[in-house]
Amino acid sequence: MFVIIVVLILALVLIAVVVNAIQQHRNKIELERRNEIARNKSIIDDTESTLMAAQHIPVTQRLLFILQRRALSALKVINQLTPGASDIKERIKNYETSMQALNVEQPPPSEEAFQLPQNDKQVIQFIRGIKNMRAVLRSEFKKGKIDSRIFVQEDKLLERMQLRANVDTLIRRGDVALKNNQIGSARQCLEKAIGALAAQPNPDDYVITRQAQLEEQLLNIQDNLRDANSQHVKKRQESERNELDELFSQKKKW
Repeated sequence: MFVIIVVLILALVLIAVVVNAIQQHRNKIELERRNEIARNKSIIDDTESTLMAAQHIPVTQRLLFILQRRALSALKVINQLTPGASDIKERIKNYETSMQALNVEQPPPSEEAFQLPQNDKQVIQFIRGIKNMRAVLRSEFKKGKIDSRIFVQEDKLLERMQLRANVDTLIRRGDVALKNNQIGSARQCLEKAIGALAAQPNPDDYVITRQAQLEEQLLNIQDNLRDANSQHVKKRQESERNELDELFSQKKKW
């Protein structure tokens, strides 16, 4: 009888251990499922935010395709992990329809399509959008989802837009500084813009032309600054001389 009781106790302990192990395994699987869903939702949110930014940036149809494909892939993963979610199925269908309408062979937009936003807040969003696109491109390339030739082409176009946005922003700030007679600040803006252009390893017509224009403008500013300093020194010397003349002039006797 004692042996039977011991066996039953051991059996119960074994069953409890097995049940606990099974429950822990299920909990682990559920945690991994939730983490995977959260990770893909983050990918979708990031991609859709980048797609919204792309509405205000002259990007290629191919880049739009790459972005939409990234969101679509994440949606499909979520659909597998949460079967029966009608809203996910609808979004998948919308992305598939949108991607079919894109012409990935269409040439890049003309440079004339580039237009810097008017206020600083919009400029910051514009540049941030370009940086996000480059980050997505790099991520998709590392995953092997983009051919190296396409990656280089698209990244180069975005890099060029980012350069133009930075340079044009500095030029705009320099112009404002000049209007406010802040010559030193204007000079700093132009120097930064010239430095950004000079750092380009393979300068094109835009870089060469813009750099020459800015260097000429910088020379004019430096000449004006030098003239202003010279006039200031001259006035100060004249003022000091007048004070000395008055100090040492012969006093009148009354």
